[in-house]
Amino acid sequence: MIRRRAVLTGAAALASVRPARAVRVTPTPRHVVVLVGAPAGSGYDVAARAFVPFLSRFMPGLDFSVHNVPGEAGMNAIKALMDAPAGSLTLGWIATPTLSARTIDRQDDSPLTRLRLLGAVEREPVAFVSPAAAPLDSLQDMIQRAGADQDAIPLGTPPPGSPPHLAVLRLQLVAQTRLNIVTFPSAAAAAQAVLAGNVSAAALGLSDVIDSLREEKLVGLGIAAKNRFGVLPDLPVLEEAGVPLSATIRRGLAAPVGISAEIAGRLTAALSGIATDPDFNALADDRGFLAYWLDGPGWTALVERERADLGKLWATEPWLQSSGG
Repeated sequence: MIRRRAVLTGAAALASVRPARAVRVTPTPRHVVVLVGAPAGSGYDVAARAFVPFLSRFMPGLDFSVHNVPGEAGMNAIKALMDAPAGSLTLGWIATPTLSARTIDRQDDSPLTRLRLLGAVEREPVAFVSPAAAPLDSLQDMIQRAGADQDAIPLGTPPPGSPPHLAVLRLQLVAQTRLNIVTFPSAAAAAQAVLAGNVSAAALGLSDVIDSLREEKLVGLGIAAKNRFGVLPDLPVLEEAGVPLSATIRRGLAAPVGISAEIAGRLTAALSGIATDPDFNALADDRGFLAYWLDGPGWTALVERERADLGKLWATEPWLQSSGG
């Protein structure tokens, strides 16, 4: 027989045991690495690091960081992205026509099948500039003097195979002449050369020269675009001078082809939102590019067209003497 005192004692003991206080667990953000195929501090790297915080804004719960993989004109980063372990959440900051050019000059089509372009959010024209201390009259002046060896004007560009250098090779075909092209190891070096007057003109991405144009240290000869650029409305397009050349750099994100549909969808939605974000558009105006949205399928189709055109260019104007770096 169970005594009543024992029952009461047991009930009192159970009543004295209070439920454990709930412990709030803060989930650890999933880490996403964005690979950049250029050295830290380069213009390409600066553009990536300015963009990544917007990913964090539009994708809370994920932690983003930039990892530089320089070398082989961007191909080392492309290879690292293709080889990223499944489920590692590795992305690549990709530029075209750079991607298309690497498939040609490295004779490697694997990026076209092993990468998934998620979308481009930046569009930047190639600009032709001259030093303000001794400016050229026009781009036509340089073209007309190109045929005379003694009068051929030195035109600086970043390394062979870079978007501005490819634009200059295409300019030669349009103008049906041979330009005095001087390549430099980086966009920064080419910009410094034209600022110092070591070359009479240079072709560079607009973001590399926009500050010098605003400070009137450089004179704009024109931009290779279909329309004038909003923040520099006085800078003419080349077609206005009778040179039908459009050369645009696009930047955005790519992932290994095996990325999950759920993550790819979230990233695509974030990218399209970033393109219309007022702060991102203000950044674009400041740095010399246009914020816009080109989805993955549209960008992929563009890459295929660029690759076909560059393949024809390579057949007559190979921009590298070999497939090496």
